[in-house]
Amino acid sequence: MTAFTVDLADAHDPLVLAVDVGSTASRGGLYDARGLPVAGLRHKVRHAFTTATDGTSVIDPRQVLAEVSEILQAVARPYLAGRIAGVALDTFASSLVGVDAGGDPLTPCFTYADSRCAPQVAELRAELDEAEVQQRTGCRLHTSYLPARLRWLRATRPEVVARVARWLSLGELLTLHLAGTTGVGTSTAAWTGLLDRLGGHWDPQMLAVAGVAPHALSPVHHPDQPLPGATSRLPALDGAAWFAVVADGYAATVGTGGRTGGGLVASFATSGAVRAQVPAAVPRTPPGLWAYRVDGAAALLGGALNDVGRAASWLTDTLRLDGGLDELLVPDPEPGTPLVLPFLSGERSTGWAAGARAVLADVSAASTPQALARGVLEGVALTYGRVVAQLREVTEPREVLASGRASQALPHLLQLVADVTGLPVTPVTIKRSTLHGTALLALDTLAPGVERATPTTGPTLDPVAGRADYYAERAAAFEELYAAVVA
Repeated sequence: MTAFTVDLADAHDPLVLAVDVGSTASRGGLYDARGLPVAGLRHKVRHAFTTATDGTSVIDPRQVLAEVSEILQAVARPYLAGRIAGVALDTFASSLVGVDAGGDPLTPCFTYADSRCAPQVAELRAELDEAEVQQRTGCRLHTSYLPARLRWLRATRPEVVARVARWLSLGELLTLHLAGTTGVGTSTAAWTGLLDRLGGHWDPQMLAVAGVAPHALSPVHHPDQPLPGATSRLPALDGAAWFAVVADGYAATVGTGGRTGGGLVASFATSGAVRAQVPAAVPRTPPGLWAYRVDGAAALLGGALNDVGRAASWLTDTLRLDGGLDELLVPDPEPGTPLVLPFLSGERSTGWAAGARAVLADVSAASTPQALARGVLEGVALTYGRVVAQLREVTEPREVLASGRASQALPHLLQLVADVTGLPVTPVTIKRSTLHGTALLALDTLAPGVERATPTTGPTLDPVAGRADYYAERAAAFEELYAAVVA
């Protein structure tokens, strides 16, 4: 064993094949009973959402099905027959596909970033007590969730809706076609905005306002409940248990080590989030956050950001800087840096303004591309800080565990987050932490007595005391600008 991996010859059975369908790629890999990735047995297929200026953000579900089929064939080699005990899947949340009675897609897969249902969000906010809905479901009324999306579909595509027999998440569609059965994981169900967060069942009022009947949705399965009747055509997966799809945010939290230790988990990927695992019965959800039920006893409390890696990619493509972005974050902050609200694709936490767009302020003729880039990334860090401030109303965090592609590409962004929040930030350096978490959730059932390997970490980044006043002033200015142009 070297680093955080293991050769197949040294892997401890049972093995789990984990698949992660993210915003930019589908990935799969084999994990042993300790949660270690097996060297050489992984596969990745890149993809991209189809987007448009009207708020469209979709992906072809048949394309993703082909990607995951390719991953299973590449990883589940015939010589592994009898060793793979389970198949576990996570996808980006939330997602929605309408299918006919045979399970074939009638719609594209609508992603969390599709904001075309903004008018329906306004309708729902006029009809319902949003604060009460949030406390009952754990979710605000927003374009990311399904009540508004299903209303929008009924209003704009009634002929398609009339043909839909079932509404599935992307992961449910994949297990239906690959394993012959399906069910929705508790966390994926919670990410819809249709689940009663305390009871763990579909919420009757939200089903009614969305116009969907309970029989059009899948049964809810906790992560320790394998799907009944699952089968696979691949010999290496014969007899393997298949688990209901979980939300990628839950998987990332587990894979980063967020179930123990009392720390917050921050994801830095195309989008981002900060999460804390709390008891499912947590009595109150702060207004800017969500509380997603994830299993029989726990929930994730936190907030999400639409634009983290996406913001970095936009800067690279737009400003065409000499040198990398990360080096711009090394020097001490400069008071003349532009103030930026970094909402390139709308806002989720903490204001839930789906139609928000990025705002650049305090830009002068002297502002350089480098200063603009630093301002955008400071804005991203300040947005993480807004989520942490509301988490402190319910939890007492001691540190932040950071993971994700953007945390590795922009390590000094983690220092900005430490400076903004006043919390030490420890980077979790294993690759594919989301895949790792998906495998661990299945191993809880398949290998409960096996000690898990501890993820590797980098040096902890402590807040720089001399920067506290600067970022406190920036946070106050951020809120003032937000109140003027977004709220």
